[in-house]
Amino acid sequence: MVKQGYRKVKRMTTAMRIIHWVNALSMIVAIATGLYIAAPYYQSFIADAAVDKYVMAWNRWGHFIVAIIFDVTSIVIAYLYFFSRFEKPYKKVLPTGKNIKEFFEVFINLVTLNRRKNFDSSHADSFNTVYFTIFHLLLAWMLLTGLQLYVHGLASGESSIGTWWPAMLHLFTDWTIPVSHALVGSSSMANLMDVRISHHITMWLIITWIVFHIYYQVWRTIYWEEGDIAIAFGGSKYAKE
Repeated sequence: MVKQGYRKVKRMTTAMRIIHWVNALSMIVAIATGLYIAAPYYQSFIADAAVDKYVMAWNRWGHFIVAIIFDVTSIVIAYLYFFSRFEKPYKKVLPTGKNIKEFFEVFINLVTLNRRKNFDSSHADSFNTVYFTIFHLLLAWMLLTGLQLYVHGLASGESSIGTWWPAMLHLFTDWTIPVSHALVGSSSMANLMDVRISHHITMWLIITWIVFHIYYQVWRTIYWEEGDIAIAFGGSKYAKE
């Protein structure tokens, strides 16, 4: 039963919720394995016999598997971003007067801890959509730099499925080397280390995003009193009339 003065609003489809939680679990695995690949932090705490069973290889395998999952979900999300029949997020990031006004109204509501809203909170607002778009752009950069690091591990230029696979990866990701060099600001010539540093820094940006995302959803639930945190579980919230 819906409480008087509220109405139930559908905010996430079943497919969107599945993607959300698959990505959340994959992100945990990606961060844990990525940190180990960068610096084997728990290798010294396990028995030598276990170390001999290719702990690094298992971490690299797990990292690669969740990267593939991100590849698949990213394609689905990119499609839904423009062609979803439920809602089309791209319309909320267009720099229209209405979207800009809504973005700053939500932002001011957040930073001033104000319970009063001068916008409709029953839909995906511009602020929410913009920072989710930032997340997926960061994730895309992680995937591209990660594939660049992966393809350089195929030193022979071949793979178990043929030479076309490394050639395609080089074609689509080699440009990340000069871009990473520009972002990192290294004084040396552009090289693969720039990509590693960029990949690692982006991981920390994503972790920062996740922390803010959790905080923001809890904040909305407490201050707006509309059950926003339930959206990822049941797909709905209760907007005030």
